[in-house]
Amino acid sequence: MISFPRLTKRQFVQSMIAGIAAGTAAGLPRTALAAGETIRIGFLAPLTGDVAAWGLPGLQGCEIWAEWINEAGGIVINGVGHNIEFVGYDNEYDPSKARAGASKLVIDDGVKFVMMLGGDTWPAVQPVADQTGMLFSTLLPSDLGPDTPTLIAPAEVHPIYNVTGVEWLAENYPELKTAVICAQDDALGLPSVATYLAAFEGAGIEMLEDPLLFDPSTTDFAPVATRMLSSDPDIICLDTCYSAYVHPLMEQLFQQGYEGQIISCTLDFYDQITAKTSVEFMEGVVFQFPDFDDPALEADNVNFRDPGKFFDEFNERYPGQWGAVSWEYAAIMDLWKWAAEKANSVEPADVLAAMTETGQGEHIFGTADWWGEDLFGINNSLVGNWPVVVVENGTARIKEFRSIPDWYARHGDLLKQYMTDYGLMWNQR
Repeated sequence: MISFPRLTKRQFVQSMIAGIAAGTAAGLPRTALAAGETIRIGFLAPLTGDVAAWGLPGLQGCEIWAEWINEAGGIVINGVGHNIEFVGYDNEYDPSKARAGASKLVIDDGVKFVMMLGGDTWPAVQPVADQTGMLFSTLLPSDLGPDTPTLIAPAEVHPIYNVTGVEWLAENYPELKTAVICAQDDALGLPSVATYLAAFEGAGIEMLEDPLLFDPSTTDFAPVATRMLSSDPDIICLDTCYSAYVHPLMEQLFQQGYEGQIISCTLDFYDQITAKTSVEFMEGVVFQFPDFDDPALEADNVNFRDPGKFFDEFNERYPGQWGAVSWEYAAIMDLWKWAAEKANSVEPADVLAAMTETGQGEHIFGTADWWGEDLFGINNSLVGNWPVVVVENGTARIKEFRSIPDWYARHGDLLKQYMTDYGLMWNQR
């Protein structure tokens, strides 16, 4: 059994600070890359099960990214190119499997960086990060806290980007005055509930009842849809429900005759929902994740290599699998590659220092700030603009990029209050 050195939180943070200053990570041996040595990156996420839609397509996207990078000469460290290889581990969104996977990837596989979905699996993995100094990423900034110095959220800023969809909806359809919300009762659903509640209140939209929280083991969504419809809302919000929940919920709303506005964080595989409902039913649904053939992604502010080509290649290889995370982990790797080449090192502390040195970074949707101390207790989330996406004639299209920091400057106290009400602030966890 592997034994990690035991450090208190204070000792670890102090060792990390010293490690960054010295260009070395705490707990991990520093090794020079041999000429031609392949750099291994860990991918620790659900690849099977109900949450696989937020894991497996991301690994598939990373494989395409790696092929493109390797064909172009790899990651260049001290003038020498190194190929990238992804090592996947299916944690099935199970904390104990995530902990075992983190140990395997870091110790046995010798990875230099580990990407995660986060959420319920992060607390089990955090001791490995604490005891080795490995750099981890999450798609959920709500995982962050002052005691997570080697955890970063450099791409997705869930759940706070959800405010942009609500704000856009309120400004463009001011006649929509009331809403209801449902969500699974877990570490992905609850922070999103708090965020949507703040966004609706900030937009002057009345919640007709308390959020309907259902057990993650739920399989019959007819009663959930019936309960939401009973209030006759203008807007139904599906929060950050998993794809396995969104699809049956949408089908139930269609079958029960709902004709109002729908907003959801994600809408993975929306073409499958359209096939089971109708183009008319799906018209105007608001969510947060674009298809990458969207013309808006050709703008100069978008930091992603040839998004249209990536979209086409992904869909050719993995038909029917494009979703919210297909590009996100690859976008994280763009930033990691830039920082490693800037630092001339793939050691975790060196890469982290290079990433955060100026307080800003090139987020996929434009230059953004390393932010979060006010909400998460640490500035390890890269926050800037995020797209608002609307289904039009059966196709998802970006309507606008909106600033998360601008919304927070106006309504941050609301968000903190709702996060506090749900026990989600960093000093409550």
